[in-house]
Amino acid sequence: MSCCAACCASLTCGLCTSVASGISKRSARVAYCGIFGISLIASWVLREVASPLLEKFPWINTTETHSKEWYQMEAVLRVSMGNFLFFGILALVMIGVKDQNDRRDGWHHGGWTVKFVIWLLLTILMFFMPNVVISIYGTLSTFGAGLFLLVQVIILLDATHSWNDSWVVKDEQKWYYALLAVSVACYIAAFTISGLLFIWFNPSGHDCGLNVFFLVMTMILAFSFGVIALHPKVNGSLLPASVISVYCAYVCYTGLSCEPRDYACNGLHNKSAVSTSTLVLGMLTTVLSVLYSALRAGSSTTFLSPPSSPKASAAKKPLLDSEDVEEGKEKKEKEPRPVSYSYMFFHLIFALASMYSAMLLSGWSSSESTDLIDVGWTSVWVRIGTEWVTAVLYIWTLVAPLIMPDREF
Repeated sequence: MSCCAACCASLTCGLCTSVASGISKRSARVAYCGIFGISLIASWVLREVASPLLEKFPWINTTETHSKEWYQMEAVLRVSMGNFLFFGILALVMIGVKDQNDRRDGWHHGGWTVKFVIWLLLTILMFFMPNVVISIYGTLSTFGAGLFLLVQVIILLDATHSWNDSWVVKDEQKWYYALLAVSVACYIAAFTISGLLFIWFNPSGHDCGLNVFFLVMTMILAFSFGVIALHPKVNGSLLPASVISVYCAYVCYTGLSCEPRDYACNGLHNKSAVSTSTLVLGMLTTVLSVLYSALRAGSSTTFLSPPSSPKASAAKKPLLDSEDVEEGKEKKEKEPRPVSYSYMFFHLIFALASMYSAMLLSGWSSSESTDLIDVGWTSVWVRIGTEWVTAVLYIWTLVAPLIMPDREF
């Protein structure tokens, strides 16, 4: 048995080392996503089995009155805190990296075995922290998660405006037709989704005034986006307005679907039990969406982008001998090579995403947390609030140049 255990350990170490050595600069971001994804899966698994395990830790189980939901929240927050510290430390280390010749560029792209061990040790260490530390982290996570959602919204707004500008600058008739076709399709989709939501979340025989208010507001916002964008004094376009309208309709749907399962106006579930396969699908969707959002935002050039390094303007003289060749190679190696994205911001986004995922899995640290993921009135209001913040920020991008004409937007 000892021989088998030693062989398994050796094979595992060998596999980890070979995988780590196979990670190149191009796949480094995917590797960080892998670590983050493992942390989400670990949070989910520990959430399901937390109660009987954490009860055995005397520094966690300080009283007999803790509920099952409390232990689930503790497990999720402790894994999240380990993940947050891992990416937070990397963000601090990477402050000011603007050139690939910086030694820290190699730290960002290499040392994967050491990084994984550090991440694992940090996660394990969190289970030895006193409850008060985790409680403080849970409170801070609500603000960090909100900041992560705000970054998502700004990235979306930047992407839609960039998409519109890239097609307009082509100045060809077919691209204008494409802009019109996509805009009309998005608006049709937005109002179709809103119509379906009226059927699903406003069942007959029930007073669902709150749901109706959310849906009417979504449709009013979608209509307002188009009116403001097409106003003669506003330098807007129908494509961003239509895309933001679809996004708001989608966020409204996710918010309403987070309503408690026993709520009469949640017509999608009709008080029926949720199967294991539904939970698995919901968790996988959550993992993929958070991973994509973190990777997209972390690699964005919208925030904290490193300035481009100036290229050498002087022409190089012909190399005459071996010394000149060596000197030329040395100069070439020392030439500025700016990084393509901010490493510090990349890790900071993953740190905030750790807080956001903890809020999803713990029901935003609310007392109404259940066995289901991201269900409850707190989740509903977070989603609806995100929709309204998106609307306000988009309208601001349209009217800000009119209010402050001296500034460049």
